[in-house]
Amino acid sequence: MFAALLFGLMIVATAGVTNLFLGYAALSAVYQVRQVFLIGGGLYLAALAAASWAGGWFAAGLVVRPLEQLADVIDTVTGSRMNVRVGHLRGPREIRRVTEGLDAMLDRLDDAFTGQDRFIANAAHELKTPLVINRTLVEVAMNRPGAPDAVLRLGENLLEVGTRHERLIDALLMLARAEQAPALHVPVDLAELAASDAALTVVRAEAVRRGVRVADDLEPAETHGDPVLLAHVVRNLVDNAVRYNVEGGVVRVRTGPAPGGASLVVANTGPLIAAHEVPMLFEPFRRLTDRVGSAHGSGLGLSIVRAVVRSHGGHLQAVPRAEGGLVVTVTLRG
Repeated sequence: MFAALLFGLMIVATAGVTNLFLGYAALSAVYQVRQVFLIGGGLYLAALAAASWAGGWFAAGLVVRPLEQLADVIDTVTGSRMNVRVGHLRGPREIRRVTEGLDAMLDRLDDAFTGQDRFIANAAHELKTPLVINRTLVEVAMNRPGAPDAVLRLGENLLEVGTRHERLIDALLMLARAEQAPALHVPVDLAELAASDAALTVVRAEAVRRGVRVADDLEPAETHGDPVLLAHVVRNLVDNAVRYNVEGGVVRVRTGPAPGGASLVVANTGPLIAAHEVPMLFEPFRRLTDRVGSAHGSGLGLSIVRAVVRSHGGHLQAVPRAEGGLVVTVTLRG
């Protein structure tokens, strides 16, 4: 554009100088020459603009198109899908260096995630095997004919301790799995999970024993994710709402659509909780003062909930109720 403008100015200046020095006698000839230059300059300007646009589009495409392909590859990479590679892209040397570096980084990440999955599987086996052996030995000792009462009482205590350790190991393994990107992205209805035997039905027996009433309002709440992990979210929230309630209390479970996704709300009565204590509830092995003495919980239930919700790209909010208890809202993308 600058070259075309300069060329036009030179044409106009040439015509003016010619008129000035040659006088009016040459006005007609100069006018004809000027018309030729002006028409030629216009054509030159149009050709220059078209060539500049084509050249700019081609030059920008050499950089932009490979970057778009890189963005598409990066969008498909997840913790459970690390076998995607960029490969060789046509473009400047700098783009090729970026693609080679990205593929090398994906190789390292793939090795890291594979090693982490292998470690979790080995840890589950190595940690649970001694507990199973101990349980078997204790049960054999308790079932011997004529076993003294002291041995029976000791065996019962050891079995209870072993059960707590098994729960803790299961919770730790679940937390490690929940912090990774979900391996499945299938349609899931939170209402069906909340109504399943693994969630509300099983908890209702514990609620009856504690004198807690469980009420539900389950509307379809469609989302996508790992149904096993999302089932743990429902189960842990409802179980905590029942376990840390008061006698004669209420637990309300509600599911339904939310803007851009689905929501799960679990509200319960219970002891008063200060607002500054709420974040503590979602930290591993952190409980409120009145929960430390619990012999049934591992202190990881709400940590697992937070990890699963984050890995699914959702939002978790907990608000204490003025009259006691907590309202936990989980919002997941559709």
